[in-house]
Amino acid sequence: MASSARDIKGANGSVLGREVSNSLGLSNSPSITFGSPPPVSSWSGALRRASASTTQGQARALAKQLKPFATEDIKILLLENVNKTGRDGLEKQGYQVEFHRASLPEEELIAKIRDVHVIGIRSKTKLTERVLKEAKNLIVIGCFCIGTNQVDLQYAAQQGIAVFNSPFSNSRSVAELIIGEVISLARQLGDRSNEMHRGVWNKVSNGCWELRGKTLGIIGYGHIGSQLSVLAEAMGMTVIFYDVINLMALGSSRQVPTLKALLEQADFVTCHVPELPETMNMIGTKEMEHMKKGSYLLNASRGSVVDIPALIDAMRAGKIAGAALDVYPSEPAGNGEYFKNDLNKWAEDLRGLKNIILTPHIGGSTEEAQSAIGTEVSDALIRYVNEGVTIGSVNMPEVTLRSLTIDESNHVRVIYIHQNVPGVLRKVNEVLGDHNVDKQMTDSRGDVAYLMADISNVNNTQIKELWTSLETLRSKIRTRVLY
Repeated sequence: MASSARDIKGANGSVLGREVSNSLGLSNSPSITFGSPPPVSSWSGALRRASASTTQGQARALAKQLKPFATEDIKILLLENVNKTGRDGLEKQGYQVEFHRASLPEEELIAKIRDVHVIGIRSKTKLTERVLKEAKNLIVIGCFCIGTNQVDLQYAAQQGIAVFNSPFSNSRSVAELIIGEVISLARQLGDRSNEMHRGVWNKVSNGCWELRGKTLGIIGYGHIGSQLSVLAEAMGMTVIFYDVINLMALGSSRQVPTLKALLEQADFVTCHVPELPETMNMIGTKEMEHMKKGSYLLNASRGSVVDIPALIDAMRAGKIAGAALDVYPSEPAGNGEYFKNDLNKWAEDLRGLKNIILTPHIGGSTEEAQSAIGTEVSDALIRYVNEGVTIGSVNMPEVTLRSLTIDESNHVRVIYIHQNVPGVLRKVNEVLGDHNVDKQMTDSRGDVAYLMADISNVNNTQIKELWTSLETLRSKIRTRVLY
């Protein structure tokens, strides 16, 4: 059985990692260290690999932890009340974790981000190019949510900053919310509840329906849409869906060829697509004209997907009988009395409609979902910081190598993030060629490429030489040397 993790000792008996960190600044400066539907869906534009199996997880527990730094030197900033499971996982690594319950104003965020190696956010914090330009030490971003549109992914990749998210941990929570809202809209529960709170007894059946036999139209058949499909069928609904590629339907659901076909057939239309140029105002005046008179519209995806002024007009005209919105084009940075016209100019008109459910972006806000997200994203961050593994990254090539074992104490892992231009591998292999490369993998994504190599039988001096040689290559974006 493998022994516990240990640092490599230098010739003078000092810990090699600390010596390298001090001489090369590896512990403090990442400038010298180195969506969403299931895999078959094209809405997110990228494939995701499956999660590691239990056996692989057990193997990692016995694997050598690659840490070319003292863990207390790694500074992490967590914003927007990231779940305790995520905080606990990072703190157990010995990292310095600074936690805030809310997002920060941009200037305060810039001041904070200059000193951190890892930042964890949810949907409110905007990591724009302006912010990321100041993040000289940042090596990785964790989005503790599904969406990543709040991050400039391309700029982050060009700086060698990996981005991770949680594409499906809250899928069940969102699907259950939609089921609850479909029932509430069909029975006008929101209006009846508000009336009772005002002391008004209004027992009516006009315009109230059972779900059995009704048709649910799902736009975007990914992690959420497919789970919703199963739940809806269990309640006796007919399910149709529209997606940009052909997908296998679950149960008795069926795919329709066009969005127009879905809108014309569905009694309830629900949106589950990412924020893309193609989905901007995806449901507007023209699309609502194709919907059945007296149908219902739900959106728990992104605030830009539904043209809300058009929805207000359609509901006032009686075309749409009810709606449920969980997301909006502009959302407050914190809790409070902010959902007014100065946030969105139509807010008060929207609030004045009958049979409309308005919720403050709580689709994934359950204890179960947030706990799972905290674990999933923090695990990805730890793997990246400690081992350089990019599986699950939304903006980097997905690269991994078998973990080094405890017995391989004189091995190092070299990670070279570089511009994807001709001739780079020849230059890199000239540097690595004088050493015993046990295993190597490289992949590219757009303009950025990611190379990982494990090298055996290296000493302190050779580690420094490897790092220095790679740093001098013109194609370099970021170099990391992990032991």
